[in-house]
Amino acid sequence: MQHTVEEAVHPQARERILAWLAGQAGAMQELLQTVVNIDSGSRNEAGVTAVAEALRARLHAAGIAVQFEPVPGYGVLLHAQVPGAEQGPPIVLMGHMDTVYPAGTVARRPFRVEEGRAYGPGVADMKSGLVLNVFVAEAFARCGGLTGPLHLFFSCDEEIGSPATRERIMAHVRGAKAVFNAEPGRVSGNLVTSRKGSMVVAFEVEGVAAHAGINHAAGASAIEALARKTLALHALTEPATGVTVNVGVVQGGIVPNMVAPHAKAEVDLRFTADTDPEQLLARVRAIVEEESVPRTKGRITEARRTLPMKPTPDELLALYQRGARSLGFEVQGEFTGGAADSGLTASVGVPTLCGTGPVGGHAHTEREYCELSTFVPRAQAVALAVLDHP
Repeated sequence: MQHTVEEAVHPQARERILAWLAGQAGAMQELLQTVVNIDSGSRNEAGVTAVAEALRARLHAAGIAVQFEPVPGYGVLLHAQVPGAEQGPPIVLMGHMDTVYPAGTVARRPFRVEEGRAYGPGVADMKSGLVLNVFVAEAFARCGGLTGPLHLFFSCDEEIGSPATRERIMAHVRGAKAVFNAEPGRVSGNLVTSRKGSMVVAFEVEGVAAHAGINHAAGASAIEALARKTLALHALTEPATGVTVNVGVVQGGIVPNMVAPHAKAEVDLRFTADTDPEQLLARVRAIVEEESVPRTKGRITEARRTLPMKPTPDELLALYQRGARSLGFEVQGEFTGGAADSGLTASVGVPTLCGTGPVGGHAHTEREYCELSTFVPRAQAVALAVLDHP
């Protein structure tokens, strides 16, 4: 059997790390249950902080110091560095602690396991990835083998486009050797090597109120105007260029017998690195501000975006693939329409590999699941990628 140069440098640490992780499946599931059973939707400051506290407790027990950086209104950023080599640029294991689910979701459908799959709010996206990263860090703290710094960096507002933390994320990773972002592995088992960017635009429409029966013609329906704008916005979808548009939230009106004086909506846009986001936003603004129904007015109230993830360098993907192959499984890289903080890290020139968490599916739905059998081998694969990174 042939060994790479990296394997020859630290064979004992390699075997210790792989063996230790191989025995942690039960502990991984236990910690996953703990953090899934904490409501931590975006802007749930107490819930996100409670998830961070649970992760910190595990890290502290392994001798890893953890610092919290407060993000008022959102929770905290979790920073940790594995003791050991402290010279040179770090490798960063990244994730986010917020989910898309509102408070009370855990009470309705808490963590459960059925036929080898774990279910619960955020179980795949991405609490299982947080747990995986924690155990990889613990493996190095307990077994050694690091030749350079290894950092953990968990954010708190990714699901809403990282409005409060994007600059901090980019500043923290700038100059790093690599970022492994533990978003869920694809259903195929593949990794994510490029992503679309996203933009969420909130807008409102003002109309003119009138009695719908007595004085209908005196009114100007904000809901009608919103409906017309929705059709125009959806028409911006261009499959050939990768642009998709979805008006996913609408509200409006007061009572059925009143011509609606107000309506509002939120629209999700996805785009590739080949799209000019400013030009796309300008097209959205033109539709929103158009007087689509006489005497109505529309205006954008908020616009936030996540950058597209530039393609992962071939060398970083190959590094992970070599480790996975030695563990008995094969992976490829693939493109996804979902956006993530990996777009931010790639934008500052840091080689970034995403989807390194356990395999999962149906994110953002009640069917969300995590394949528990993938926890250990994918943790081992990340550990080998860290160990073997030049």
